[in-house]
Amino acid sequence: MSTSSSTLRLEKVTPATIDAALELKVRPDQEQLVSPVAKSLAEAYAHGDTAWPRVLFDGDRAVGFVMAFFDIAFQPDRPGDRLRSGLWRLNIAADEQGRGYGRFAVEQVCAEIRRRGGDRVTVTYVPGDHGPAAFYRRLGFRPTGELSGDQEVAELDLSGAEPSGA
Repeated sequence: MSTSSSTLRLEKVTPATIDAALELKVRPDQEQLVSPVAKSLAEAYAHGDTAWPRVLFDGDRAVGFVMAFFDIAFQPDRPGDRLRSGLWRLNIAADEQGRGYGRFAVEQVCAEIRRRGGDRVTVTYVPGDHGPAAFYRRLGFRPTGELSGDQEVAELDLSGAEPSGA
């Protein structure tokens, strides 16, 4: 089942949306691959200058959570490492996956990075059987060969077309 993008929107995490965000749960086989929304919100609070947390709604139903980061050094201990912006977290509710919500969220992050003058989007993910590597590849992300801890790093060049279909 595909969804109409006219009913989809990202909203700031506010007192009106926080409970919906906190109720979102990924599939049990994905719990080791992405942090829960509560941890993401704590990190957003701690990194308020760079974090961009949003709740994904389809109509009045919360179906996901996405958090981007803007203009941070990827490896502060590597002199000359360029500033990066990208996708920090993506949690789509277990029973809502496969409906285009993840793609919509990534497209919105890409649009925000473009709006801020960026031309690349970075994502990190845990590799594995139930991991999101194939999803990001379908959207045009390409592995950089770098690791961030135990996570693979991939990038999408925004200087050309929109992310491709998932």
